[in-house]
This record gives sequence, C-alpha cells and structure tokens, in this order.
Amino acid sequence: MDQLALVLALLLGAVVTVPLGDKFDLPAPVLMTLAGIALAFIPFVPNVEIPPDFILPLVLPPLLYATVQRTSWRQFAANVRPIMLLAVALVFVTMAAVAAVATTLVPGLPLAAAVALGALVAPPDPVAATAVAGRLGLPRRLVSILEGEGLFNDVTAIVLYHVAIAAAVSGTFSWPAAAGELVLSAVVAVAVGLALGWLSNKLMSYLGDATLQIGLSLLVPFASYVLAEELHGSGVLAVLTTALFLAEHTADADDVTGRLAGNTFWDIVDTLVTGVAFGLIGLELHNVFGTAEARLWEMLGWGAAISAVVVGVRLLYLLPATWLAKRLHDKRDLDEEIPVGWRETVVMWWAGMRGVATVALALAIPLTTDSGEAFPGRDQIIFIAFSVIISTLVFQGLTLPWLVKRLGVQADSDAERALEHGLALRAAKAAKHRLREIEDSEELPEEISERLLRRAYEIGARISPDIVEDERREWYTKRLDRLKMVQRIQREMMSAARHEVLSARNEPGADPEIVDRVLRHLDVRSLR
Repeated sequence: MDQLALVLALLLGAVVTVPLGDKFDLPAPVLMTLAGIALAFIPFVPNVEIPPDFILPLVLPPLLYATVQRTSWRQFAANVRPIMLLAVALVFVTMAAVAAVATTLVPGLPLAAAVALGALVAPPDPVAATAVAGRLGLPRRLVSILEGEGLFNDVTAIVLYHVAIAAAVSGTFSWPAAAGELVLSAVVAVAVGLALGWLSNKLMSYLGDATLQIGLSLLVPFASYVLAEELHGSGVLAVLTTALFLAEHTADADDVTGRLAGNTFWDIVDTLVTGVAFGLIGLELHNVFGTAEARLWEMLGWGAAISAVVVGVRLLYLLPATWLAKRLHDKRDLDEEIPVGWRETVVMWWAGMRGVATVALALAIPLTTDSGEAFPGRDQIIFIAFSVIISTLVFQGLTLPWLVKRLGVQADSDAERALEHGLALRAAKAAKHRLREIEDSEELPEEISERLLRRAYEIGARISPDIVEDERREWYTKRLDRLKMVQRIQREMMSAARHEVLSARNEPGADPEIVDRVLRHLDVRSLR
C-alpha cells in the first residue's frame, strides 16, 4: 500500500465511521483514531510521510473555518469572559503545571523543551469536543463554550509553543521579547484576518455564482493562515477573524441555493478532513512506539503522569473558574452562557480531549538546534504528547456519552421550543406585513389575498404548530396534512420528470449540456 492508497483509505474511513458512530452511539473521531491505530499495526501499511510543517496549514484552517460557521460574533462577544478564562488562562496554567512535572520526571529535559511540551498538550481539541459533545444533546451554552474555548485556546497555545521552541533551538530566552512576540502575533493576525475578510466579501459580491463563491470560501482560510504566518502572526487567529467577519457580512437571506450548497459543501469538508486528521493520529502511534522500544515502560509512566496532570489541572481550574464566572454573571446580569451547577462543570471537564493541534505541534518539533545538536528530548516529548492524546481522546471520548447520561445533563428542550416558537411568530408576522405592503401598492383580487394570507400563517405554523390559536389548530393541522400529501405527490411527479430527463442523456443526438441544464432547473424547482 502506497501513500495515496493510505490517504484514500482514510477518506473512506472518514465517511464510513459517521453512520457506524451513530449506530453504536460512539464518536466518529474516536472511531477514526482507533481505525488508524489498527492500520498502523498491519505490516503492509506504510508509515505516514507527511512533512510535519504541512500538517497544521493543511488541517487546521478548514476545520476552524467550518467550526466558525456554527457560531457568530454576538455569541463570542457575549461569552468573551468565560472563553478567555478557558482559552487563555487555563492554557497558561496547564502549560506551567506540565512543564514543572516534566522537568522533574524526564532526566535532562531543558525548561524550554518542557514548556513546549506543556504548550502543545494544553489546548483541548475544538474538532473533537464539538464532534463528540454536539451529538449528545448537551445544553447549547455548554456546546458554545466548548466551541469558543476550542477555537481560541489553539491561538494561545500555538504562540506559546513557537516561543518555547525558539528558546530551545537558540538557547536564549527573554520574557520581554516573548511578551512582545505574543502581542505582535495577535495584532498581525487580526489585521490580516480583517483585511482578507473585507477583500473576500467584495470578491463574493463580484463573483455572484454560488459555485465560484464556495470555491473562494475554500481558499480563504488557507490564504488567511499562510499570509499571517508569513508576516509572523498567528495563523489560527487570522482564520478565526476572517471567518467571523465573513459570517457577519456575507449572509444573504435570499440566496437559498447558495446557502444550501455552501452548508452541504462545508459539512463534507468538515467530515473528510476531521476523519483524515484523527486517522493520522492513530497511524503515527506506530512510529511513536518505535522510538521508545528500549525505555517503553519508563516512558509510559511519564505519559501517564503528564496525562493525569493535564486532566487534573482542568478539573481543579474549572471548579473555581466556573464559580467566579457565575458570581460575575449574577452581579452584572450579562447575556453570557456559563455552566449551571457542578454537573455541567464536570461534563465540561471531561470533554477536554486533545487531538489534531497537539499531534501537529508534536510532530513539528525541529530535529536539531541552531548549534547542530539534536533537539533535547524530542522523542520523549512526542511519546508523552501521544500518550496524552490517546488517554484523553479515546478514553474520555468513549466514556463521555455514559457520563452525560449518568449526570442527566441535557439540553433545555422547553427553552429551545420557546425560541423556535418566537422565531416562527416573527417569520409569519414579517410575511403578513410584507403582504399588507403589497396590497397597499397593488390591487390584488380578494381570492388571491386570502390565499396568500393563509400562506403567511402556514410559514410559521409549519415551523411551530403551537403558534396557531387553539380553536384553529385542528383546522390548520388537517390543512397541513393535506399540504404534506400534495407535497409528497409533487415530489413523486418531479422525480418522474427528473428520471425522464436524465434518461435522455443516453439517447442518440442528445446534448448532455442541455440535459444537465434542464435537470438543474428541475432540481432548483424541487428545492423550492
């Protein structure tokens, strides 16, 4: 099996593990990691030969961009305090604790290398957290905080990692220079992200066609990441800034086809890249064990100790941090989302799995220093990092569904229905208001006005039947049943039409381009 066949196998696994995970109630990223581990120990499967410097630029931009599509600037601004407590402060605390323990356990490990280890194992993986937590029916506020933490902790950890690696490679370190680099990295990243967001927004308007816009949206996160890195900024923060800018400024309520196609496209990208990334984690395990043959049990002990530190520090930090966030929330009455009670805090703690960023940073550690000597403790750092990934991703990922059920942490379905009810009312009122405006400016036959008014009611009633008054609800229910029957028959009619047009492709003298044009017209009509 060559490298191309291996990549194709991972892509196939990324698709197959999704329904398997749904069937057996297991997270797809965890299944892909286990599949990668299984592949790694098959003799004819080759070792992964992806240059470490390419892993972060190829994997993180699309995954971060796809994750940002599920959030908004308002949501981030409302939750900035809990996110900063987790994404910035907790990363610093975890890094310091891991560095202190690592220098004590691992003989000859310099402080700078230990800090690099602490930085690369500090950030929980946003992809793993949202992929696992998002399908468990957790309260939306918890998912929002986990997404926000996952998005912004990579920024902090990666900048700290680069500072520590530079110190280990050069042999010198300056706190003022490190602080200046942190600030400069953030400023450059935000500037690049905003500039590319503005430029991309203009290009989106110029391109017009949904296919071209989606193609541009695929290029944008990579361009934002690479440009920021070239200018010594944070590529991750640049991607987040660009994605948040575009999410706020490119929404077109009437671009139905583009929105459906764009959402489908990014769902596909998210699924494939996530599967490949977590499959690579499992495949790399074979190489990692190969570096530790002579000292396997000793290094396993180091990995277990650092894993315990990472998991323990998160719990010890979250308990007082959540209490503080709640106190400040109650005093200032802010519209922010925080865990409610110890059960939700425990779920947040156990959802702190490590993944793609950790493995990419570990593999990206240089082989040598500026003096030409081997990077101190490189093999030990990589082994410990993978120990943390496997222990948190596999063990915590597999047990998180059980923990959620055991603690009874579930979404507030009543609140979600109330929000849906309110939006349905607003949609129906907006439709009726627009109908009144048209009636004032145009003379509509009474029959058409009454029919359109019923359609306005139906817009909201189809979303939330509860908006209809009690005495009319039964009538609307029967009417909706009839409409569903009509729609079912219309779907079958449109299906017959599409089959007939598609069969014309193989007829003598048929022009495939014209056939596809007619078929596209039928597809768009079917969507409507």
